[in-house]
Amino acid sequence: MDHAPEPRAPSRFTRQSKGPHLLVTHTQQRSYLCSVGNSPELPVLKAAMLDFAHPMANAAYTPEAETRPACTNCVPRHPLLVRITHWVFALSFLGLLVSGIAIIRVHPHFYWGEAGNIGTPAFFSLPIRTVTGSMSGRGRHLHFESAWFAILSGLVYAVSGVFSRYFQRQLIPSREQLSWHSVRGCVRDHLTLTRQRSADSYNVLQRLAYLGVVFILFPLTILSGFAMSPSITSVFPSIVIGFGGQQSARTIHFFLSIFLSLFLAAHVLMICLFGFAQRMQSIILGRPSASKDLR
Repeated sequence: MDHAPEPRAPSRFTRQSKGPHLLVTHTQQRSYLCSVGNSPELPVLKAAMLDFAHPMANAAYTPEAETRPACTNCVPRHPLLVRITHWVFALSFLGLLVSGIAIIRVHPHFYWGEAGNIGTPAFFSLPIRTVTGSMSGRGRHLHFESAWFAILSGLVYAVSGVFSRYFQRQLIPSREQLSWHSVRGCVRDHLTLTRQRSADSYNVLQRLAYLGVVFILFPLTILSGFAMSPSITSVFPSIVIGFGGQQSARTIHFFLSIFLSLFLAAHVLMICLFGFAQRMQSIILGRPSASKDLR
């Protein structure tokens, strides 16, 4: 006498029904079909069980899904190329900052127009002690080398960001973010040092600041630096003409460098105040890290 096989305990790798209180596995379905034999109701039962079965797409079971908490407040993940260019540019900017200070200490006077020297009236002077010696030569060499590393890394970052749509996803603000209500709330949060609710994307002020630095401030700094190079201006004289002369380009370059330094200081300050470990892990390792609410 044939006996229907006993149904086995449902495995975690078997499909389950949609019913909130029923648990029907494929093993139990086959057992039940064997027990009815060649009953006239067999085709109807098969059709009903096929309709009752849980779709395969919704039945995949992973043990980690039950224990892994959802990341509701994650730092954005940066692609590998973004992380590499970020740190190359950071080191290059440090070299530019140190060498720029060395150059200014040798001649802390700024002029406007094409020519200017110690014997002509200065447009303004910095109240620092002038240092004589070979510091200017070493500073110029380091400034030149660091500038090319910064330019190349920035160019790679900009091109890759456009083609990978990184700027569109991370930096270009939406119409809703550009509304007066959103901008006013973001300014209020920054002034009161209120931590934003979600760190999975940049707010509107951060997006506008990054876009301004990447596409306006840094290109103008590069062009003003080129305007001070006789070898470049001899080939492209329109660069120095556009800035009103080499000394005007040097003065503009100085103020642009100050704005970049202020941006860097604000950038580092925000990282330290609102999750240094999480954001450093994201920009170094590339993995998003759940940030903790410290309020």
